[in-house]
Amino acid sequence: MTCCHDNQGPTLAWFEDMIPHCLEHAQAAKSQGRPIVGILCEYAPRELIMAAGGVPVCLCGGDLEMIGPAETELPANLCPLIKSTYGYHVQKANPFLEMADLLVGETTCDGKKKMYELLARTREMVVLELPQKPDDRDAFTHWYAELAKFRDGLERRFSVRITDEALRDAVRKMNRERKLRRDLALLMAHEAPPLTGRQLLDCKSIISCIDADLEVYASLLRELEHRSHEPNRKRVRVLLSGVPTVHGAERVVDLIEECGGLVVCMENCTGIKPIWEDVDEEAEDLMKALALKYMSIPCSVMTPNDGRIDLLSEMAGIFKPHCIVDLSWQACLTYDVESWRIRQWAEEVGNIPYLRISTDYAPSDSARLRVRLEALFETARSHRQESHAAHSA
Repeated sequence: MTCCHDNQGPTLAWFEDMIPHCLEHAQAAKSQGRPIVGILCEYAPRELIMAAGGVPVCLCGGDLEMIGPAETELPANLCPLIKSTYGYHVQKANPFLEMADLLVGETTCDGKKKMYELLARTREMVVLELPQKPDDRDAFTHWYAELAKFRDGLERRFSVRITDEALRDAVRKMNRERKLRRDLALLMAHEAPPLTGRQLLDCKSIISCIDADLEVYASLLRELEHRSHEPNRKRVRVLLSGVPTVHGAERVVDLIEECGGLVVCMENCTGIKPIWEDVDEEAEDLMKALALKYMSIPCSVMTPNDGRIDLLSEMAGIFKPHCIVDLSWQACLTYDVESWRIRQWAEEVGNIPYLRISTDYAPSDSARLRVRLEALFETARSHRQESHAAHSA
């Protein structure tokens, strides 16, 4: 990745060293007595961890090399994200995991839940029970109670008191980060976006609310909001949906853009999904506001998952994609099964070509995926031409 204007302060190049920056931040915090808390899903409320004085670090694995070691205990036909995450544990190769005082998981995935049991043999682990029927009248009550237990557990574990003032301050910080990242994402709605999808994907850290990161986000916005990148205007605009593309597992994004596509929106947990809504920082009951925000994330584990369709429709209206790529990691059954509904939405509501990709971290199918993506983009171009001709008639 190249920096837009290296002589005018930190911009995109800052995130090329994201892991070293985060490691330096975590090590400094640890030396000051602050706990390091590993999180494994966007449902883990970072605000509570921060209000307890902790540093929330995302530990989702994106390294292909960690999968082999994980398969000594996990089945081969399991999601690569789960195996890569666990492989770091087996190899003791992730310094953030090794310094973590606590791990926080959730019940979004059966494979992850069972992996958490293995982690818990030697790691201190908390698992939040997420209700999976969002429309059920008792679901929110249960989730609110889970977060209240988590708050109490953090206070006991770290011998602190999470005050309303500390929680409100953490909410404000997270809202600021979400807004900055959201504003950067909205630049992709331009006819000639100033970034590629991969550049935008790289503009995030595994640790939230590092002051230097927030400064770079703001600097990038000032630099890019009035700029355009003409070659991007000619690319096929892609809405990427489905599983998260965590650090190290960006292969499909790269393939899309190498084949002439431009990922203008990522409707997933490494993209828009967790940052589209804020927590009501003025709410009288902050715990309720926190529970409302996090429960609104439309994960495929939810049944029915109408929220994902609503979000896709909103994103299509804003980012004007020419097609949709629906990505699923191997053995991710909820996203696999939900793909029929996404295809139906693309064809009947979005009126755009659709491609489902099911893959893992290995590059062995890259050539086949290129062929499929190139065919999708040809279809998208033809579809656009037909639509323009129909409107002109």
